[in-house]
Formats: sequence, structure tokens, C-alpha cells
Amino acid sequence: MNFPRLQIQTTDARLGLSIEEPKQIIRQPKATQHIEQPAAIVEMETTRGFMRIDSSQARRDVGLIGTLESTKKYASEGRRKVMQGIARRASEGRQMMDIAHNSNAIVSISKKNTFPVSAKLGIDFIPSIGSVKLDYTPAKLDVNVQTQEAKISAQVNKPVHEYTPGKVSGYMLQNPSIEIDVIV
Repeated sequence: MNFPRLQIQTTDARLGLSIEEPKQIIRQPKATQHIEQPAAIVEMETTRGFMRIDSSQARRDVGLIGTLESTKKYASEGRRKVMQGIARRASEGRQMMDIAHNSNAIVSISKKNTFPVSAKLGIDFIPSIGSVKLDYTPAKLDVNVQTQEAKISAQVNKPVHEYTPGKVSGYMLQNPSIEIDVIV
């Protein structure tokens, strides 16, 4: 006996996809900044150094003296020499008065006045040690520095973000089907 048979034939569905890729662009612009450094303020105050040199004693030691001091010195020395001369002449006068008692008075007076005076030998142009006086006030330097803060202005820029979404669309490449046949 022959039984009827069924013959079934199917065709699968086939889907096609159309994909459009998404696009994303991200850019980060650099920060905008401005930096300024003002110069420091420097104030300097100087007090000059001062040196005083007193060489008057050294000048006196070598015979270089001022006119006022020279006049006083020579006047004093002249007065002393005049007094010595007056004393000598008075002494010689007394000797001459006593000529009766002393017969050698004239010889003695002439001997005193005719012999040369002995001169002092030596070096007179070297001043004494420590005769030059020095007084020094050192210079002073005061420095005042005022630093200045740096001026910084910075602005952060937001990122630039561009996004285009992707698309996916489907379509049928092949429709499904079923065929059923009965075979006797």
C-alpha cells in the first residue's frame, strides 16, 4: 500500500542590513592664557664713604707749616733770640765794667763771638711715625627689593564635540516561503 506522502520545502528568509557608521569628532582647544611678570622694584640708597686725612703733624715734622703757625713760630724764636742777645750783651757789659779786676775780658768776649756755631747733622725730612692721622667712615648701601606678583589669566576652553549617530536599516534579501506537496 502506498501511503500518501507530504513533501515540504521551505526557503529561509534572508535579511540584509544597511549600516551607516556613527561619526564622532572630539577636539580639545588649548587653554587661552596670558602671563605677565612685572619687574621687581629695586631701590638702592648709598651713603658715601668718607676719609679724612690729617697730615699737619707730618708736615710740621718736615718743616712745612702754614703761614699762621709759621709766623707764630718765627716770632717766638725771634723773641727768644733777642732775649738771648740782650742777656749776652748785658753779661759782656758787666765783664767790661769789671775790666779792672779781670784783664782777659776782651779776649774772652771776642773768643765767644768769633767761633762758628756747630750745626746739627741728621735727616730732618722724615716725619715721625703715626704723624698722619686717618679717619674713615665706610660707605653704606641699603637695598630694598619689592617683588611683583606674576599676573596670570587663564581660560579653559570647552572641548568641541561633534557626533553624527549611525543608522542601521534592514531589508529583505529573500522572503521566506513554504511549499507543501502531497505525493500519492
